[in-house]
Amino acid sequence: MASPLTLLMPVLPGKIQDISQTLGQYQSKLDAALTSIGTVHYARTLVLDASVANLQPGTNANDSYVLAIITEFDGSFDAYINDFVSGVGPIFDAVLPFVVGGAAVVPVADNVAAFEAFVTLNDASQHAPNTSLYQAYTYTVQQILAAGS
Repeated sequence: MASPLTLLMPVLPGKIQDISQTLGQYQSKLDAALTSIGTVHYARTLVLDASVANLQPGTNANDSYVLAIITEFDGSFDAYINDFVSGVGPIFDAVLPFVVGGAAVVPVADNVAAFEAFVTLNDASQHAPNTSLYQAYTYTVQQILAAGS
């Protein structure tokens, strides 16, 4: 059974460009790391603008951005966080200084418990009323990959 992660991290004022550039720099490494983890069904990053009703980022002068990382994964949350630290840790180390509270858990490899607490606090999927997830199938990523080869 898959589990959701909806990590919502407010961006520090004036840092949205830094986040965009950093994510662009690391995209291919992020894709490779998520593939190597082998439990991630889907993953995406999203920038939201909390100052507008539809949350769509635009050219407004407000600085109310939120970086969202949205994934579905197999296994336990603890195992997923450990996989993230080992596989994606350097990418989080590059991005977290630009979000509220993120610098305190960098480097994530040296702060695994604090990083897990940070993710839990900012994971909308772990807080009511957002705890449900519809799943069309019960296969794991590994079962899907094995069936496709």
